[in-house]
Amino acid sequence: MKQYKYFDVILGLFVAVLLISNIASTKIIAVWKFTFDGGTILFPLSYIFGDILTEVYGYRKARKAIWVGFFSAFLMSLVLWVIGILKPAQGWDLQSAYLSILGQAPRIVGASLIAYFAGEFINSFILAKLKIATKGRWLWIRTIGSTIAGELIDTLLFCFIAFYGLYPNSLLLSIIISNYVFKVGLEAILTPATYKIVGFLKRRESEDYYDYNTNFNPFK
Repeated sequence: MKQYKYFDVILGLFVAVLLISNIASTKIIAVWKFTFDGGTILFPLSYIFGDILTEVYGYRKARKAIWVGFFSAFLMSLVLWVIGILKPAQGWDLQSAYLSILGQAPRIVGASLIAYFAGEFINSFILAKLKIATKGRWLWIRTIGSTIAGELIDTLLFCFIAFYGLYPNSLLLSIIISNYVFKVGLEAILTPATYKIVGFLKRRESEDYYDYNTNFNPFK
């Protein structure tokens, strides 16, 4: 099997972005006229990493990265939940503060796992198919087009599962719209950087994978 120099680095960054985003999502922030969860600031990078992995290494390698991120987030959620239910030490008076912030994490991570599983696999599938359809041209169409579809599914699932019932419907709708616009907008803004990274990796790894005969079953 071919060995790659940079795949593990991208995989590590991919998982770090996913985990940090899940914790940051426990806070709702307002920036200008946008209202969104804190994880939205960093989370779009996970889709950019997913685009890079699919574009350079192919869907199969991207699928591996998605599953590693999935189980890492699940483990983090499990540990935070167990720590939350354990009896606090005498003199440690921050149990309520812990639960009010990190106590949300299992629900948020659960929402993130479901939403990301659906959104990222749709994103990678569309990008891989578009690469064949465009014969490797117009990378920006593949990255932005796949993100428009993947992030739509991701945002809707995540926001409803994570926040429905916690916030008024008007705020929930504002979060959904702001999250989606911000995520897709950031992908478009960072397209030049994506071009540079993809070009660098294709040269250094001597790889430019086309998924002609790929089984796209995410459970394979």
